[in-house]
Amino acid sequence: MTTLEQTIRPSARSREWKAIAILILMIPVLWSPLVLFRFVLYQPFNIPSGSMTPTLMVGDYVFAAKYAYGYGRYSFPFAPSWISGRFLAAEPDYGDIVVFRTAKDGAADYVKRVVGLPGDRIQMRQGRLILNDRPVTRVALKEAQAGAACGGDDGTKVKRWRETLPNGASYVTYDCLDNGFLDNTNVYAVPPGHFFVLGDNRDNSTDSRMMSTFGFVPIDNLVGKVTRIIWSLDEDGEPRFERMGKVE
Repeated sequence: MTTLEQTIRPSARSREWKAIAILILMIPVLWSPLVLFRFVLYQPFNIPSGSMTPTLMVGDYVFAAKYAYGYGRYSFPFAPSWISGRFLAAEPDYGDIVVFRTAKDGAADYVKRVVGLPGDRIQMRQGRLILNDRPVTRVALKEAQAGAACGGDDGTKVKRWRETLPNGASYVTYDCLDNGFLDNTNVYAVPPGHFFVLGDNRDNSTDSRMMSTFGFVPIDNLVGKVTRIIWSLDEDGEPRFERMGKVE
């Protein structure tokens, strides 16, 4: 018995150390697909506010495609601040939902919809989006319950519009207030290398209409394009399976 134990234990200990050594050597290999996915292909984000309701809701988790617009300073964590420009650059299109950093706040990620490209003229008139001096097509939809998205209780009703941009991008916006604070604005001329973004929840969104605190978004500050809702939980922590896979 003693001899047998003395024979087995060194062998088991040897196999254990070999397994540990192999695992250590395999760490870069095991991590590389995750690194490739997370930092090069798709980055996950969760939605913490209702500024993009009804398209994106609090409790949604989304993927942003990092390759959609190429790679810049905010594409990778811990990138040095002196990096400028983009590699494999591509501009967003009308209606794209983008994740980005603002020129005013380089630390926080924001998600909004692109409605203005370089050279465009943007204005809001009585809550309607005006693009290059022409009202963007919109169709009134049946009112819906908005709840917290409009700052009210579950019975609060909200006006909804189906808005369609010149390239055919179509989505639903919320209009919580008549004559809201940002329903009438000056004309914004989008400068080169920048774009103009709005939240779909027009009366409850901090976006490019607020020039002093938000403003035009530099194209170099793009992180990625939102492509899909991958998971969603309601306020009670229950899954919203019907939302998975969506994004307009």
